This record gives sequence, C-alpha cells and structure tokens, in this order.
Amino acid sequence: MAPEITRIETTEFSYPLTDVGTDGGYNLAYDPGATTERRLFAIEVLTDEGVTGEFVGGNSPAFAQIHEVADHLVGANPLRRERHWSEIKRALRKYDRMGIGPLDIALWDLAGEYYDAPIHELLGTYRERLPAYASTYHADDEGGLDSPEAYADFAEECLEMGYGGFKIHGWGGSDDRRNVGREVETVHAVGERVGDEMDLMIDPACEYETFADALRVGRACDEQNYFWYEDPYRDGGISQHAHRKLCEKIRTPLLQTEHVRGLESHTDFIDNDATDFVRADPEYDAGITGAMKIAHVAEGHGLDVEVHSPGPAQRHCIAAMRNANYYEMALVHPDCGNTEPPVYEGDYADELDSIDDDGTVPVPDGPGLGVDYDWEFIEDHAEGGRTYE
Repeated sequence: MAPEITRIETTEFSYPLTDVGTDGGYNLAYDPGATTERRLFAIEVLTDEGVTGEFVGGNSPAFAQIHEVADHLVGANPLRRERHWSEIKRALRKYDRMGIGPLDIALWDLAGEYYDAPIHELLGTYRERLPAYASTYHADDEGGLDSPEAYADFAEECLEMGYGGFKIHGWGGSDDRRNVGREVETVHAVGERVGDEMDLMIDPACEYETFADALRVGRACDEQNYFWYEDPYRDGGISQHAHRKLCEKIRTPLLQTEHVRGLESHTDFIDNDATDFVRADPEYDAGITGAMKIAHVAEGHGLDVEVHSPGPAQRHCIAAMRNANYYEMALVHPDCGNTEPPVYEGDYADELDSIDDDGTVPVPDGPGLGVDYDWEFIEDHAEGGRTYE
C-alpha cells in the first residue's frame, strides 16, 4: 500500500537579521545597529504511515497559492509528484505558480524519507561537493561595501578563503546618477584585483533604467572578462527583445530567467537567444521537479544552468546536474552574517565560512533534504499558519 497524505501544516515565522537594513530602497545592505525582521514559512506534509515531508522557505504570495491547492492533496499518494506537479500547475495557471515550489520540495523530502535516500540520489547523483561563489550584499554607506576598493578588498578575502567566484550586488536606486559610474568603477576595481584568479559576476538586480546604462556596465565587464552579467534592466528581467539586443552589443555572457516563471517561458528565452546562462531556483521555479526540467531543457540546448540562492534543495539539484558551475553563497558581507534562517540543527550552514579550503560545500547525505529543522525555534517565532486535513 502506498502512503496517503493525511494533513498539511504551514507555519509563518520571523527571525531577525542583525546589522542589516536597506540601501534606501528595497535592497538589503549592511547597517550597523539595525535589525531587519525577515518572514518565512515552514511546511509539513504528513502521511498515514508516519513519513513526513518538510521544507522551510518561501514567501507570503507563494503560501497564499498553497492555500488554493493544499486541500486537494489530502488523501492523495504523495509519491505521485509528477502528477501533482502537473495538476497544480494547471490549477494555478492564473498566478505565477511560485506556490508549487514549497509543496514540491516537501514531497521530494517525503520521498527521500520513504525510500531512505537523499534527494540527489533519487534524482541521479552527478557529484557530492559543489564549487561555491561569494554573492555579496548590496552597497552601503556605513563603512562596509561602501566603495569599489571595499569590494576589491572583500573579493581578495574571499579568494584567500578558497572561493572560485565572486559576484557583485552594487549600488541601487535610480535617483543618484553616480551609481552607474560606481558600478563601472567597481567592475574594474574587482577585475584588476582578482580577475586573473576568480570568475567574476555582477548582478544589478534590475536597477538600470536605460539601455545605455546596461551597455556601459556590460562593456566594462567585457574589458575585465567577467564570467556573467545578470539582470541589468528595470524590465524585471523578462524582456527577451531587450536582452537579445544587449547580447548583440557585448561579449560578456548574460545570465537571465531568475524572474521568468515556468518551463515554457524559460525555453522561449533560450530559443530566442535572450540569455547565455539559464537561471533556475527550486523555490521559484515550481520545486525540484520544475528546476530539474529547466536544467534538462538547457542541457539539450548546450547551455549551463546556474541555480539561484543557497539552501538544501538547491544543493541537491546542483548535485544532480552536469551543466551547472557554481553554488551561490548569498548574501555575504565582511561585517555581517548571511540571511539564512537559524532553523537548522546539526552542522548544515550557508555562511561565508561554510566552504572548505577548496571552495566547495557538501551535499547533505541523509534521507530527503538531509537536514533537521529546529521546530522549537520555528514554533517559538510563529506568527500564524494553517492546517489542511
């Protein structure tokens, strides 16, 4: 007899990020003495055989979508992930479908527990250690990453720690025209300091307002042989025409599709020559099932997939991908901690110093996601939740 889902529980909780504020806009940045409250969700899928699938992550819009479909999963066989994925995708067709991710990851965790195997083994393991790159907070004016030289200093520190790559999140805000100039200066400062020894990337996080700004920074990347250039435009990273035109004008490869939802939209971006590397994220892109579909489409086109953000699900996906280069250790800074939630028991961590001397991180080898969550912390910091049964 197959297991049957008896109950699904979600919990909203918050935790503090110390010495973290914003850059005056919506980007997280170093701010000594400030505290930012971050909200996440936890989900548990329980069965009649005592096997449970768990996942911590996601945001309020995603969990609002889970509310639309969770009742329909009660009584279902949790091992029929592909069927559930397809049906939920159709049910959420009016939305961005980010609600699929937390549910799908929890179902993969449940499957791993059921079969007593890590998720990467169920997917088909390609490797068990992942090269990491350091992905910074945005710039600040508080004595942290506050100048091109500060970024270069931090890049050099990350190189000495063993990181093989370094990604700049720079100055945000369109109200100060100096910021694009600072971006160009930072591209050059970091490139001149460590460019011969590290793969370098820049992610403006869709800050640039004009084609001219995107082109100016892109040409600076060309001069320093950057590894990739990510999400420059205020289009939100979704215009195939704009990015194809930019590809025609610069040599540095573009990395797009972090903000494009769905397998078909990723495929269209590839087929229309609007990106060079392909972005995927199991939380954003309909779970582990969705992220692996994107990886296989990219592989069929001869392209690499770069998985967005750190986390156990991300590690398992990369472990089962041939066509991926790096694990993103984000967000890191010389003077404050990463943004990861303090919900892991044991030795799992995504901090600046979580790499080994070779600049790699391990893939959890326990059943499912291979991590144990601190449910006491989650419950102590709970702010709401729902039960479906």
